[in-house]
Amino acid sequence: MSPNTDLIQSNHLDLVLLDSKSLQLSLEENSEALERILNADIHPDWFKKKELIALRYEQIIRMPVYQPWSPRAIILRKERKMIGHIGFHTQPAPSYLHSFATNGIEYGFTIFPDFRRNGYATEASVALMTWAYQQHLVSEFILTINPNNISSLKLAQRLGFKKIGSHMDETEGMEDIYKLDYRHLK
Repeated sequence: MSPNTDLIQSNHLDLVLLDSKSLQLSLEENSEALERILNADIHPDWFKKKELIALRYEQIIRMPVYQPWSPRAIILRKERKMIGHIGFHTQPAPSYLHSFATNGIEYGFTIFPDFRRNGYATEASVALMTWAYQQHLVSEFILTINPNNISSLKLAQRLGFKKIGSHMDETEGMEDIYKLDYRHLK
């Protein structure tokens, strides 16, 4: 694992921080410049995430301290291909999580369809949580998952996440809330 804030490494993956410049290039759909910065081929599905990209870009602009927690491109190291993205929704211990996890943080991920069912979501999740724990002592992790998303539910179960509640998300609909204490990571 790299101590560098911009890069988190696992066995097969590089989780490369998407800073404000990378997110701005993403909003502009400037794949050529983004590929130079990330040193990887960008999957076209990334540019379909405009709402997420704009949201995270605005978070960094409003609160520069959020940047280390912002999205990361999941790069398949050997092939130098972006196969998805992963990142935290906020900085650690946001007020909306206090009733679930006082030292918690929520994260989300997407593996693009061509690369699913290879264990990359699990590998990226473990690498991201390990970085947050080792570098920032964040020990509680939250996932919110649509009850119909069987793949994400299986990943949460495999890692040892436990269901702690449900809520209605304004855009995603009904979601179950899962928590993992990193110290109990399977």
